Amino acid sequence: MKSTSSTLLLLAVLALSGGVVCAEQADRNKPMNVEADTLRYDDTKKTSVFTGRVVLTKGTILIRGARIEVRQDVDGFQHGLVTGEPGKLAVFRQKREGLDEFIEGQGESIEYDSRADSVKFIKQAQLRRYLGAALNDEMSGGVIVYNNRTDVFTIDGGVAQGAPSATGGRVRAMLTPKPAAAAAAAATPANAASTPPAALRATTTLGGDPK
Repeated sequence: MKSTSSTLLLLAVLALSGGVVCAEQADRNKPMNVEADTLRYDDTKKTSVFTGRVVLTKGTILIRGARIEVRQDVDGFQHGLVTGEPGKLAVFRQKREGLDEFIEGQGESIEYDSRADSVKFIKQAQLRRYLGAALNDEMSGGVIVYNNRTDVFTIDGGVAQGAPSATGGRVRAMLTPKPAAAAAAAATPANAASTPPAALRATTTLGGDPK
């Protein structure tokens, strides 16, 4: 078992409306639009490299960085590697399915995988959940992996990966319970019996080695 002073895995599951509410599902089928200063496209390798104040949109997904390399695999899935501007962090933002909620994350680099439907924030990683414009949850660590399909976040302090975060190799999280009235409205149809609201829950149980 690893020491909590070096590596800590925190799994935060957003269990809402009687089940998991995922990121906007239509995004995976939307076209990818990119603005940048320069573009280098390699048709043989099916890769596109955008550099200079890059802004990428794909449905509700918004990504910003200094450089974005996009590769398309044989099945048409897109894989992206984003690097932040000098002295700044790369940014990822996406709406959650059927809700006025957004997930926003930052890191020195970001890996986006449309096949696995996941996003990985690397070094100085930060992740926030907004209810409308209000900040609801905030987490930080060395590496954060966000699974869009299940809304499970895996956060690593970073020491085991040789890249301590600004938090000194510790995971930090601020998790706000879902408002009782909103939870009841989301979980209970107008003509159904009331059920207890499901809240954001987390566990600090240590898992296996981070990937």
